[in-house]
Amino acid sequence: MRTRLGVAVAALFALAWSLIVWSPPAQAAVGLRVGDGKIYEANGAEFIMRGTSHPHAWYPNQTGSFADIKSLGANTVRVVLSGGRWTPNSPSDVANVIRLCKENRLICVLENHDTTGYGEQSGAYPLDQAVDYWISLKSVLTGEENYIVINIGNEPYGNNNPSAWTAATINAIQRMRDAGFQHLLMVDAPNWGQDWAFVMRDNAATVFDSDPLKNTVFSIHMYGVFDTANEITSYLQAFQSARLPLVIGEFGHLHSDGDPDEDTIMAEAEARGIGYIGWSWSGNGGGVEYLDQVENFDPARLTPWGQRLFNGPNGIKATAKEATVYGGTASPPPSSPPASPPVSPPVSPPVSPSPSPSGSKGCTASYRIVNEWNGGFQGEVTVTAGDSAISGWTVSWTFPDGQAVTQAWNATITSNGPSVTAKNMSYNGDLGPGAGTTFGFLGSWQGQNRVPPEVICTAS
Repeated sequence: MRTRLGVAVAALFALAWSLIVWSPPAQAAVGLRVGDGKIYEANGAEFIMRGTSHPHAWYPNQTGSFADIKSLGANTVRVVLSGGRWTPNSPSDVANVIRLCKENRLICVLENHDTTGYGEQSGAYPLDQAVDYWISLKSVLTGEENYIVINIGNEPYGNNNPSAWTAATINAIQRMRDAGFQHLLMVDAPNWGQDWAFVMRDNAATVFDSDPLKNTVFSIHMYGVFDTANEITSYLQAFQSARLPLVIGEFGHLHSDGDPDEDTIMAEAEARGIGYIGWSWSGNGGGVEYLDQVENFDPARLTPWGQRLFNGPNGIKATAKEATVYGGTASPPPSSPPASPPVSPPVSPPVSPSPSPSGSKGCTASYRIVNEWNGGFQGEVTVTAGDSAISGWTVSWTFPDGQAVTQAWNATITSNGPSVTAKNMSYNGDLGPGAGTTFGFLGSWQGQNRVPPEVICTAS
């Protein structure tokens, strides 16, 4: 974020149950990696980030915060580091941070904050200098690929010359790989992380393809630029349609540049299976103290923002799944839980997808049961365009056992007895050749819950 924590305020400024198996590419990275737009652990379990940022660079003695953040349900912590713009975090200090993350069963996103606002903010470092810092830490980062993500540089461009982001980011990724890093890399957007000029969105495929390990995830920061549901859903859908991995690397409930729609941000992240990391745990200064999630680093004193992030609908406590590397259960695919989500385990294993018939016009659809419990289940349908772009889609099926849809997301669903029709929303109807999107629903069942024998997709 543009306005940041204050240490020396004059110097600081406006900052599932089913296990999904994925076959990595031939030149696979080790540890955490991406595939088909999602993040996976080394064993193939999908991992969806749910966490907060901790300002370690400015408050290095607040090491108890790692346990406190975990106690509120997080599975991820994003840790602010500096290579010299502020007091540098040494290799031994970073090794201790990693130890604290592992001790508290957190996936650790390490980020270099020195790059914040480069080109607009005085004193900001270029991405090249951030890479130099990571190389200086290589001895303590190597071997930790299961546990850490390297966020190369926070908000690496301000609003001056954001188009330079693409070449600079490609160069940074290449240097990291040339130095031998196999870790999952995270890259922040320009425009102070908010990408309002769409430089990251429009060049993400080129940047991703430049990584020889294809192991880079993109990070969008959502503040005042994302103050409407349409802005949020359109941006997220662009990455999902392109099957490119994205996380919401920062967001808040208020900001000086506008009031972000945090409810939609969290609901859409949950429905789409996208990670999110709130800003920030505690210690904000420079006029953005309202972004503190707890008062004075005390987990017992949650602020309104902290209550919303950790305990609210689609919040961390309700949606976070601990990484399986720590013994957690694999995260389910994207879901939008009911007001009182079921807590009992599935009574039967997930059912295989039901493919569309070959005669579908311009698109295909596959149906699967994501999770099932006594009397209820969660379904997901993937729509994929054919050889030509489409501007809309309709999916239909007939339930074989009297099931009924009770709630849906990312599609408008109507039912006539057992017959169900789902139509695209305004933001996910346009699909390029071979591109796909998903929608989900909750349903009820009695007796049996077989998949429909036919799922038909018609394009417009």
